[in-house]
Amino acid sequence: MIENLSKVQRGIHTTCKLLKRNYYEILGVSKNAAAKDIKKAYYQLAKKYHPDTNKGDPDASRKFQEVSEAYEVLSDDQKRKEYDTWGATSEQMGMGQGHGGGHAENFAEGWQFRSSINPEELFRKIFGEGGFQSNIFNDFEDYQESKYGFGAAQEVVMNLTFSQAARGVNKDIQLNVVDKCPKCLGSRCEPGTKAVRCQYCNGTGMETISTGPFVMRSTCRYCHGSRMFIKYPCTECQAKGQTVQRRKVTVPVPAGVEDGQTIRMAVGNKEVFITFRVEKSKYFRRDGADIHTDAEISLSQAVLGGTIRIEGVYEDHTIQIRPGTSSHTKIRLNNKGMKKVNGIGYGDHYVQIKIVVPTKLTDKQLALLQAYAELEDDTPGTIYSITYKTDGTKQSYAGPLDLLESIRIALDDKGISHINSGSSKCEEDTSQNNSEKKSSSSINEDVDTMRRRKVS
Repeated sequence: MIENLSKVQRGIHTTCKLLKRNYYEILGVSKNAAAKDIKKAYYQLAKKYHPDTNKGDPDASRKFQEVSEAYEVLSDDQKRKEYDTWGATSEQMGMGQGHGGGHAENFAEGWQFRSSINPEELFRKIFGEGGFQSNIFNDFEDYQESKYGFGAAQEVVMNLTFSQAARGVNKDIQLNVVDKCPKCLGSRCEPGTKAVRCQYCNGTGMETISTGPFVMRSTCRYCHGSRMFIKYPCTECQAKGQTVQRRKVTVPVPAGVEDGQTIRMAVGNKEVFITFRVEKSKYFRRDGADIHTDAEISLSQAVLGGTIRIEGVYEDHTIQIRPGTSSHTKIRLNNKGMKKVNGIGYGDHYVQIKIVVPTKLTDKQLALLQAYAELEDDTPGTIYSITYKTDGTKQSYAGPLDLLESIRIALDDKGISHINSGSSKCEEDTSQNNSEKKSSSSINEDVDTMRRRKVS
């Protein structure tokens, strides 16, 4: 008994060595090939060696049987595992059957290609009753044979500038599309030939199959019920009528499209998903359909108010700056933002105000600011070059003091009061008008004196 077990083990080991060819070599795939690659390889070889397309080649039938058996084993996970381990399946070695008494060494000595299923039946089981004339290409859409060598695109990434995304644009891209075969123009036949009445079903589209005492009517395997048989199928599209072609397609980009947004577009008889990648703007900041920008104003505009001109998404806008506007104030422009791609209307445009503080001042500007600082009330803290006198007033001790002194004189309380009182007295008593004019003249002389000092 022990001796017999040893023989079985030696026989199984020998079987692997005695197999001159293996299924992977027959299909032309690697041992680690995926199921999809195995099916593709089988399809190509079965198509090549099918008896219907090789009626004059007696060796084609044998090769067709070989690739059929190879696919039958490698497409079944359990059989493939047995084959990878022992070099054959349990069915081929006769285990559980009467062949050879279950000894692997007997199988090794008389091994030959054989299958538990008819090769033609296997082919129809996988690709349908219509054989090559059926729509078997649907399972191989990614492997359509054309001069481009690859299938139609299903998703495309399109790069856009911010302006293109905001305004919309018609942009051309190159796509692989499935379209009418340029060789047969969709007839599926070689040029100069045409489909003829199917001789296998006599143009009825149905065939009668006799299995013992049973008679069955089914769709014709050759014309697939079309009643017409293509004797010379187009070699470009393989009787499919369509091929993968490189085509320039114009994509209408909708206004307001966002980064990462995907739209669906019909291209020929297929649908393509286009994902947009929108370049960021250096000026605009986007939040959905709303737009945010910054706008700079001067110190005098912030204090006194005014207007500024800013750039918008679709047009420029004039903004009113209110007196006393502080930095970081937000101004909202209703319906001046981005167009809503999935809705009606537009978003809003938010403008954030930034006050630009001057860093370089002329002597006149510095003197005016120092004079203002001396008159400013409720200063939080201190101001450089400004001192506080005992009477509570402030005085600058740096900068263009001569100009500052002239401004002080012009802003002197007494001079201002003289002007104000002169104006009121003029209305009450015309006899005192000359006296008030002298006071005004005196002030004007003081101003002229200031100007001469500055010039000197």
